[in-house]
Amino acid sequence: MAVAQHLVRRLCVLVACTALAACSAPPANRVDITAVAPTPASTELPTAATGSYTVDCGRDEENHRNNDNLVASPGVHDGAHHLHDYVGNLATDAFSTDDVLAAAKTTCRDGDQSTYYWPALRLGGHHAEVRTPDSVRIVFEGSPVSKVVAMPRFLRTVTGDAKAGPTGLPTWTCAGFTDRAIRDYPRCPAGSRMLRVYVFPSCWDGRSTDSPDHKAHLRFPTANGSCPHATFPVPRLRIEVGYDLPPDTEFSIDSFPDVADRAAASDHAHFIDVRTDRAMADLVSCINQGRVCP
Repeated sequence: MAVAQHLVRRLCVLVACTALAACSAPPANRVDITAVAPTPASTELPTAATGSYTVDCGRDEENHRNNDNLVASPGVHDGAHHLHDYVGNLATDAFSTDDVLAAAKTTCRDGDQSTYYWPALRLGGHHAEVRTPDSVRIVFEGSPVSKVVAMPRFLRTVTGDAKAGPTGLPTWTCAGFTDRAIRDYPRCPAGSRMLRVYVFPSCWDGRSTDSPDHKAHLRFPTANGSCPHATFPVPRLRIEVGYDLPPDTEFSIDSFPDVADRAAASDHAHFIDVRTDRAMADLVSCINQGRVCP
């Protein structure tokens, strides 16, 4: 009888925790980044575009956050089912049109009205405190094999897999160890900033600003850095989002409710290019000339 009562009480606790979405412990598995093997550096050909263009858009000091996803679920409020952090365009939500984005203010110092966003980081469970990043670095890079061409304005894209599927890329690393990345939450050495690094696809089909799966129009380069047939290299977007957390801090990303344990492998990011044609031409020129801008 006592055993039965215990099981009933336990079931009640589990039901209450599910209803409140507050009792599940944050993921406990962490991977020591110092034990991860470095990724070999790619070889650059003489025809490579070796420049870079860095954009300072702040770190979401404005607390621009919502549960929308203009890229994946346009016109659907709460279409993401999880909270996103934004930098750049201040008008971004599920209902933003191209005209709205083009007329909006931005957090980017160079006037870039593009929107950049990713799942918020929480210090605990789904309803725990949201942690504002301590740093956000946005840089457009070249190609290791050829010059790049301009992105079209209002190009939309995504990197990663919000469902933690096999197509998701490793995004987690630590400052001082960016030559290695994992799909698990990392354990960083004391004093090393935890980083989420998003590398976006950079081979454009030359026609579309979007596609039904938001991926087919913009693909990743092959292993040697060249673009697949009938695609053209555009500037490669790389975003580094950093957090200074004490070693024992519990954290996890906000994720779809059906993603088990708020898996680190569900990390992802989105980008909409709203840079003017002239500004994009300047960015491409910088990269192709091998300069570091600004």
